[in-house]
Amino acid sequence: MSAKIDLKLIIALIGVALIWGTTYLGIRIAVKSIPPWYVTAIRQTIASLIILAILVKQGELKWIGWPALKRQLLLSLLMVVIANGMTTVAEKTIPSGLTSLINATSPLLVFLGCVFLGIQKPSAKGFIGVFIGFLGIVFIFREGIGDLLEPGYRNGILSLVVAVSGWTIGTIYSKKHSAKPQYIFLNLFYQFSFSALVQLGLAVVFSGKANVSLWKAESIFAAVYLAVFGSVLGYFCYHYALKKVSASEVSILTYFNTIIAIFLGWLVLNEHVDLDLILATVLIITGVVITNYKRKSLARE
Repeated sequence: MSAKIDLKLIIALIGVALIWGTTYLGIRIAVKSIPPWYVTAIRQTIASLIILAILVKQGELKWIGWPALKRQLLLSLLMVVIANGMTTVAEKTIPSGLTSLINATSPLLVFLGCVFLGIQKPSAKGFIGVFIGFLGIVFIFREGIGDLLEPGYRNGILSLVVAVSGWTIGTIYSKKHSAKPQYIFLNLFYQFSFSALVQLGLAVVFSGKANVSLWKAESIFAAVYLAVFGSVLGYFCYHYALKKVSASEVSILTYFNTIIAIFLGWLVLNEHVDLDLILATVLIITGVVITNYKRKSLARE
């Protein structure tokens, strides 16, 4: 029987790559005049309201039960509050291209974490990929290690370390608890609603009362874009893809995000792209591909 291509899966995967590749640019523009935690709070609040409207219209808004709620709140804390939130904080002081490149190391950490927890079997190919990938990190800081003495840059890098850790743990958790969610939008509603409340609290704590009069139109537009595309469409595509393929395979799309983000940062924001950054990108992407690539068709019988 001939194979049938899963077009919905392919569209979801392309969506993850393209949408999240542009979000790094969106974040960088948004934090130019809006404090980072307010950007994340606005983003998730708008996303929550959009998804709420969809659920009400389709008659799918319902209580998911305490066990399921606990899982969604944990994922929200790891992948939205920590990963997304700290990435936004980092981009206040770090270029969008560099942010995306460091985030691209997450699949390598996912492999190491899965091996450590016994979820995935260790392989020479995997460890070679990890070595090559982290060699790319060396090229990022090869001549700029002294930049870490600058408080803004150092805090940005530390924020990214926390962000990558949150995303990695969340991805591993999703893989370990591989029960496939039936209602993607319902789960996202709980995740985004929870994260919006937490991030609004963090915004008040770290930035004080919002001074909206200082917010520029381009930053507000970027925050709305992040909500509609980066959160609603991006996360929907991501969770849909997780229903079809493994978390490790979905995480491979990180290298597409990185290429798009670096290109847009250079094109739109005039971010500096030198030979070390290019070599780091090639090494990290190569490492991710080697570590995670498996010969598995997206077709279904």
